[in-house]
Amino acid sequence: MRPNSLTPSLARLSAILISLVLSLSVASAQTNAQANAQALPEIQRLMKQGQMPQALEKVDIYISTKPKDAQGRFLKGLILTEIGRPAEAIAVFTKLSEDFPELPEPYNNLAVLYAQQKQYDKARAALEMAIRTHPSYSIAHENLGDVYAKLASQAYDKALQLDSSNTATQTKLSMIKELISTSSKPGVKPGAASTRPASEPVKIAAVEPAKVTPANPPDSPAKPVKPAEPAASVKIPEAKAPAEKAPEAGNGEADVVKVLQAWASAWSRKDVKTYLAYYASDFQTPNGMARKAWETERTQRIDKPGKLQVSVDDIKVAVAGDKATVRFRQHYTSSTLKTSASKTVVFVKSAGKWLIQQERVG
Repeated sequence: MRPNSLTPSLARLSAILISLVLSLSVASAQTNAQANAQALPEIQRLMKQGQMPQALEKVDIYISTKPKDAQGRFLKGLILTEIGRPAEAIAVFTKLSEDFPELPEPYNNLAVLYAQQKQYDKARAALEMAIRTHPSYSIAHENLGDVYAKLASQAYDKALQLDSSNTATQTKLSMIKELISTSSKPGVKPGAASTRPASEPVKIAAVEPAKVTPANPPDSPAKPVKPAEPAASVKIPEAKAPAEKAPEAGNGEADVVKVLQAWASAWSRKDVKTYLAYYASDFQTPNGMARKAWETERTQRIDKPGKLQVSVDDIKVAVAGDKATVRFRQHYTSSTLKTSASKTVVFVKSAGKWLIQQERVG
């Protein structure tokens, strides 16, 4: 009978242990969140003080806990640039531009690195991408001018090698070289560590890190802040049209096109509720992301400040029973990005409505 008399005590002890474990888990999560919030300012402080190895160690730890964080990855690219590891820095900025094509800063920093290696064609291409994603990014425009000057210098040099008596080319080359020399910042040597904060803008001629002032974005990854817009004391949200019901599904191609256009219209109006209603319950989210996380991510992206316009054309529909495959050209325009891409969407008929089951670019 003695073991039975101990059972209530063991049960209470078990409950206490479970409660303690849960408390420790919550405390650990809160501690980790606080540590992450303090990590980036500490990394930037170390960079400002020139303690790059320590900053690199801390940013690697930070990225290991938040591998999709754009801000941490951008800082790592800056650190690798400063300590003379350009190949690794190029890899960081290249992957960052692939994961966040709407950000101009990674493209600009790629251009800085390519220009250091005298790969001016690659630098030009990177800067053109930066400007395409953010037309008002002034430093990219200035850097592009510097790259064009370098390319012109190379072309004039080649022309003089072929015809050294061409005085017009000699004059042009002298003017270009003078322009390049006066655009460089005095006292800053190529490859020298910057004595300014890593967030301060510089030109390619100075080969220091380009401007970036990261801030927390709508997605989980952090993004660099865009150029300042006119301040307003009160921000008045744009009026949204009343939510509309998704069109009922008919059997013809015209009905599928109507649903596709209504989907694009809801996206343009930033009517997130209606937009998400066009997706089937078994929609194949990108990379197997949880449906709730995907909906949160889409909501945050669509609700960004500024106007949004999404349109579709060149639509081709193939209906097979309760499934329709639609290929079309999607045109997307926001305050920071303008793109056009071929897209394929697979619709399925569910409860009398055409709903999106698959969605892919290309």
